[in-house]
Amino acid sequence: MIVTNIDRDFPLFRAHSPKWASQPLSGAGAAKVGGRLNRPGIHALYLATSAETAIAEYQQGDLLMPPLTLVSYQVQLASVVDFRGGYVPGEWVPLWQELTCNWRGSIMLDGIEPGSWSLGDAVLAAGHSGILFPAQQAIGTNLVVYVDAMGTGDHIAIHDPSGSLPRDQTSWRAPPPKRRSSRPTKLR
Repeated sequence: MIVTNIDRDFPLFRAHSPKWASQPLSGAGAAKVGGRLNRPGIHALYLATSAETAIAEYQQGDLLMPPLTLVSYQVQLASVVDFRGGYVPGEWVPLWQELTCNWRGSIMLDGIEPGSWSLGDAVLAAGHSGILFPAQQAIGTNLVVYVDAMGTGDHIAIHDPSGSLPRDQTSWRAPPPKRRSSRPTKLR
């Protein structure tokens, strides 16, 4: 494995569903069902090296853009696997070819565990706190951070100088249903 560090001055980005923008550091969403490089139960925060890449990854190729909240991060990690150059035979064990697998299809269509989850397991077992890897939806680079594996010198902070991010999900409570009129509506 090629290993590097992430400097704290390095800006990273994530496009969050507005409903979950109150928890920008948790990684809990990925822990619920798993992600490309984490199995369920592993808290993982997927970030991008540019705002454009973060937005493209969030959009996932859909024609219309779902609502989003774009958050900037400052990150410092002492030890991450650097897979930005992609798979090169002899430089990486063959399992690393699985990083680009259709991980959702493996689970939902084939009913099997995606090979990319084993990559995350191997990185965690080796004591690293993340993986830099090529974005799948755009030109750019992503970083998955295993939140629970961060060391004492590691740091992730959101950049929210005006305190604009919501503090909890109370703003997302469903409004009470509207009362329907019992009179028929005429179409014109």
